Order: sequence, then C-alpha cells, then structure tokens
Amino acid sequence: MDTKRLNETSKFLSYVLRHEPQAIGLQLDCEGWASIESLIAGAARDGRALDIALIRAVVSSSDKKRFSLSDDGLSIRAVQGHSTASVNLQHVEKEPPEFLYHGTATRFLQSIRQQGLIPGARHHVHLSQEIATAIAVGQRYGKPVLLKIEARRMHQQGFTFFHAENGVWLTAQVPTPFIREGEPDNL
Repeated sequence: MDTKRLNETSKFLSYVLRHEPQAIGLQLDCEGWASIESLIAGAARDGRALDIALIRAVVSSSDKKRFSLSDDGLSIRAVQGHSTASVNLQHVEKEPPEFLYHGTATRFLQSIRQQGLIPGARHHVHLSQEIATAIAVGQRYGKPVLLKIEARRMHQQGFTFFHAENGVWLTAQVPTPFIREGEPDNL
C-alpha cells in the first residue's frame, strides 16, 4: 500500500482517536474504543475515503504501534496520547526501570525547569526507555534536548507509572528534582 496514504491516514486516525472525535461525529467509549464502521462513515462525511483494509494496514504497519484493534476486529483505539476528556484508559500500573527519557526542544527548557514535565493537553507525560526514541521525539519540536528521568526513585516516592501497549511509559507529571538535562553522553 502507498506509504504516503498510510502516513496521512495514520495522522488522521491520531487526530480523531486521540484528540477530536467530534470533528467527524465519532463517539469514543471511556477506554477510547470507536466502532470502525462509525469511523469509516464519519470519515466519509468529512470527505475522506477509509476502508477496513486501509485501517488494518495502518494499524499493522505503524512502527510506534499507535493503534489497536479489538479482539473481534470491529473497533479501534489509539493506545495512548489522548487529550479528549471522554477517554480515561485504564493502563496497568508497573514499576519503571531506574531511568526513563524524555525528548523535548530547547525552547521548552525554561518552562520545564520551573514546572517539571506536565502533560499539557494530554492525560500523561510520555517517557521512553530508549534514548534514540526520546531524541527523535525532541527533534519534532526544534533543537532536541534529552532529559533523563529518575523513574525508579520517583516510583519509590509514590509516583505511579504505567506501561502502554506500545511501550511508551506514562506518568501524571515529573517534578524538577527527578530531571537531569544534557547530552546523552553526559547523562
């Protein structure tokens, strides 16, 4: 299948399944599930041609595993990254590794130094176990900076961590005392 079409469809699915389901008249349940039939119909009303084969191709080809299909294949959801108030995924709490990483851009450092990491419009702060992944995320927003998070120490002090289906680590916030900033070699 055409890579450009897969990427465009993935972006559209992220938009409606994470942030604005109402943009196409789509209803998500509290776990973020939407009927694929309703998704296809809503997309058609918005002038987008989706079908089950394209949706399955996007789900299976996503290297970040952003979406999952229900066991019966009739529903789809974004695995994490929601900003819509109607969704409250029940992730499984898990003890994190000693360190996790967060990629950001230099232009956000002043705010992070003052507030720590906060979820903004999303429900959670997103962290990675992989340095390369965190740096790639930071590059999307400008000159990247790697933040090393003392995740195990946070957990020992009562902070809750979740591990999403796609490998992303989630937490409500990261206070500044748990954040080290710098280059990968200096952390």
